[in-house]
Amino acid sequence: MAYQWYPGHMTKAKRMMQEDVKLVDLVIELTDARAPQSGRNPDIDELGKNKSRVILLNKADMADERQNVSWEAYFRSKGLCAGAVNSRTGGGMKRILNFIMEACQEKLERDRKRGIQNRPVRAMVAGIPNVGKSTFINSFAGKACAKTGNKPGVTRGKQWIRLNKNVELLDTPGILWPKIDDPQVGQRLAALGSIRDEIIQAEDLALWVIRFLQKNYPGSLTVRYQIAEEMDAVFLLGEVAKVRGCLRTGGEPDYEKAAALLLDDFRSGRLGRVTLEQAPA
Repeated sequence: MAYQWYPGHMTKAKRMMQEDVKLVDLVIELTDARAPQSGRNPDIDELGKNKSRVILLNKADMADERQNVSWEAYFRSKGLCAGAVNSRTGGGMKRILNFIMEACQEKLERDRKRGIQNRPVRAMVAGIPNVGKSTFINSFAGKACAKTGNKPGVTRGKQWIRLNKNVELLDTPGILWPKIDDPQVGQRLAALGSIRDEIIQAEDLALWVIRFLQKNYPGSLTVRYQIAEEMDAVFLLGEVAKVRGCLRTGGEPDYEKAAALLLDDFRSGRLGRVTLEQAPA
């Protein structure tokens, strides 16, 4: 199934970002470490094409550790400063200032030659919905200075945050792009919660997650639900329903409730460390 979500406020947010990007030296793009490429909005590439760039693989603690290393190496091979972070717990956050200085080295050198001192690097923080931008800013700044939420679309307005004399951050709303051409990309984004649940078919998506785990991370469903995995995905979802008490009158499995439960377990990392796409060789 193809998943598309591009509400009107995203069009407005993109126009706002097109104006605001003129004010910054650097674009810090957050992407979910569990789908590093699928979670990158191509419009952000276009917005930041003449700016210094940093790519942060956020929520790295929920992604496959080997793939974190591979994806970081892949982005660096493309000439981008990149690193895996966990902004919720602070993992990897101490490296961010070094990334910013590395990415803006030419800008800082130009300022030095012109005699410009103590002008802070101004950075735009961008990414798709529900990738953890506000949590990242709060963690980086060391205080709750941006709204946070576990639903896509919480951040709507413009917020400048001065971290110190060296760096100022501009928070931006999460935006997708108007048409997701690759159904696999849409499925990955929906599985991670970057597309509103109200427009997805939870059962279909849960079955997709089950099949992906069976093929790529065997044993993860058994560990979580104490069920045998050598079954059809629909049967397995029914088993999850029985184990977790998602039953209709008469004892029939409630597939809709079981699907919502399984997706929540996946998104929160309770099904183990999973990456939905491999880094290119």
